Amino acid sequence: MNDRYDTGDAGYGAGPYELVGYDEYGQPVYRQVPAQQAPQSTHDSYGRQQGYGYDPYATGTQPQASPYDSAQQQPVYDVYSPTAYDPYGTDPYGTDAQGTGTHDAAAYDPYGRAAAGGQQPRSAEQTAHIPQQPRPAEDTHVPETAGGQADPDEPDYRTEQFAFVEEPDGDSEDVIDWLKFTENRTERREEARRRARSRIISLLVVVALVVAGGAGYLWYAGKLPGLSSSGGGDGTATPAAAQKRDVIVVHLHNTGKGGTSTALLVDNTTTKQGTTVLLPNSLALSGDDGSTTTLAKSVDDDGSSGTRDQLDTVLGTDIQGTWRLDTPYLQNLVDLVGSIDIDTNADVPDPGARKKGTSPLVHKGSGQTLSGKMAVAYATYRASGESQNAQLERFGQVIQGVMRKMPSESSSATTTVQTLAQILDPSLTDKDLGAFLAKLADLAKSGDYRTALLPVQGDGTLTAATSDSVVKDILGGAARSPGAGSALRVSVQNATGVKDNGEKARVVLLNGGFTFREGGTASGTRATSKVVYSDAAHKADAAEVAKTLGLPAGSVAKGTVSSGADVSVVLGADYRPAAS
Repeated sequence: MNDRYDTGDAGYGAGPYELVGYDEYGQPVYRQVPAQQAPQSTHDSYGRQQGYGYDPYATGTQPQASPYDSAQQQPVYDVYSPTAYDPYGTDPYGTDAQGTGTHDAAAYDPYGRAAAGGQQPRSAEQTAHIPQQPRPAEDTHVPETAGGQADPDEPDYRTEQFAFVEEPDGDSEDVIDWLKFTENRTERREEARRRARSRIISLLVVVALVVAGGAGYLWYAGKLPGLSSSGGGDGTATPAAAQKRDVIVVHLHNTGKGGTSTALLVDNTTTKQGTTVLLPNSLALSGDDGSTTTLAKSVDDDGSSGTRDQLDTVLGTDIQGTWRLDTPYLQNLVDLVGSIDIDTNADVPDPGARKKGTSPLVHKGSGQTLSGKMAVAYATYRASGESQNAQLERFGQVIQGVMRKMPSESSSATTTVQTLAQILDPSLTDKDLGAFLAKLADLAKSGDYRTALLPVQGDGTLTAATSDSVVKDILGGAARSPGAGSALRVSVQNATGVKDNGEKARVVLLNGGFTFREGGTASGTRATSKVVYSDAAHKADAAEVAKTLGLPAGSVAKGTVSSGADVSVVLGADYRPAAS
């Protein structure tokens, strides 16, 4: 750094100036060096003069006299002193143009330190002059004393020397932070309340949907208390007659010993219930000519089509198809589904065994696993002295066991049926039978499958109790009214004690244009005859039947009619065939 500057005409007067330090504002401080006495001295990097024993910061040590100091030194001006040099040639502080005024410049110390005795003269090194700065346009304030004069002890501050900064108020910031905190806390509470209300509403909606769905399912399944039909035994809300059912009849033909076994396979699509209804061979049916026959005889003589129609007439059902299942096909079917597990009620000997007393083919017990051969032997077994119903019930067990093992998929069940390679009735195709068996298999696996025996009297007729428990509730059947032009169906039971009287009454009724239905022979003898009708529309028909048979008009009454008939007749001892 060059410590000397020749200002020339810069407004500082003639002669060079020497840097002696910096004031408290960081501005450089210079002193004027007379041209004839300019000393050749060195300065350090901070502008401090070396070699004179001088403390430029006035720490209290008096500066030593310099050989260059003399009484002929030029005046030294201090810009902060009231006697400061006026570069504009004016003297706002009352000084003359040479910088000497009424106030003693030596009495002022820019560092605020007093000299010894209250007045400390300053040397030339302690005074300096700041280069010319433009004077502010506005008036500057000069501190004055009480007498209106400028106070030399007060520093001369100007407005351009200050920067006004608005200091933040700590208390106001605290208030703002508190307001933000309380606002955020309130918002969080409101948000929590909204979320809680949303959860409660969602929960209530879910509960309502679950309750509604459960109630709907119970209503659909007919399990709601108080909604079951009064006459139904399956507890369904829909009346038994209005329920939708798919029914096929299956005839098991024993190709080894002969004989048949018949059952109805029922799929109630309304209640989702599957049922095997076992039909005894002694069930009385009506032939096309109005004659009476049995189920077993009808299967052998009339075939599948004729038997299906007669069953529809007697039971009031609508059978969609007939499945003839010979025992070899039953054996193959059980082997295809992979054997069956049932609870057997008898030891069954091997039909092919040559010696008696050999080990039974099927053992009595629960959870017995039967192969195809064992299943056929058990389904057709009838011990000595047993009724045909005992064998029929074993056949029902095998059928239900097969349903539990049959595939529930329609395509897989159809493949199983096709694998049997049996010849089906034209009314029933492979796909129809496969789809039907798949539905029953699904019900059997879920436990919604049962087996019921159709009870008949000794003469093969049905009673009112039978109609309510099986025909009406399971099959949804009822005695159908004859169509237009059809003959009135008359059921006749012989209670005269004379065996031929029933046959004589049949001939008389057929000749009279009525359809005869065999009602069997009563176990006892009845004194008077009775003609019964259940529908008021058949009251006149009942009177005509009594007249045709030669019975008195007082024998006609309203009552219970056997299933499948319009008018029931019980012949008593007062019946006279000759008069007829």
